[in-house]
Amino acid sequence: MAGPSVSPEIDRLITLLARLPGLGPRSARRAALHLLKAPDRLMTPLASAMNTAAERIATCSVCGNVDATDPCNICRAPGRDRTSICVVQDVSDLWAMERAGAFRGTYHVLGGTLSALDGIRPEDLNIASLIGRVANSREQETGVEEVILAMNATVDGQTTAHYITEHLEKTGVKVTRLAHGVPIGGELDYLDDGTIAAAMKSRRLL
Repeated sequence: MAGPSVSPEIDRLITLLARLPGLGPRSARRAALHLLKAPDRLMTPLASAMNTAAERIATCSVCGNVDATDPCNICRAPGRDRTSICVVQDVSDLWAMERAGAFRGTYHVLGGTLSALDGIRPEDLNIASLIGRVANSREQETGVEEVILAMNATVDGQTTAHYITEHLEKTGVKVTRLAHGVPIGGELDYLDDGTIAAAMKSRRLL
């Protein structure tokens, strides 16, 4: 990718960097060069941090978040509101909600959205575990009372929201979704904190 004059080690570094979201071949070459120019200050600490993350970070068996503990710190936190679950598509959306500070309940990460075009079916996502989680909690005195669908305002996001709503009806839980502030076609990870906070406060019943 970097040309025949570059060593295989550097070429592999560039190739791997280019696989990251938002980094094409040119940006990957610039990033690689930046790292190579500061091995002690950047490359070695980065390599160490990545090795540590690869060894210790796991997916939460309860909500699907990524953390160094299972259950994750959010699921384990004593101050969280256990009666509400905010359903998000990806971990990046969970992080966006936490940055906004607009929600103090628990989460459930689907791992994507339904998409006929891409062949993503309900069984490919963490939908069954969400329904089971809600149904099981409803049998307890302190069960889940509200499920907030924080889907991206895309066709696939809304399709997923409708599917989940239909399958949660039998549990009797209140289902709401984000309202004002999330534009059509918008993705949570790219919204500012104020917009997310306004959307959370303006949620409505489905």
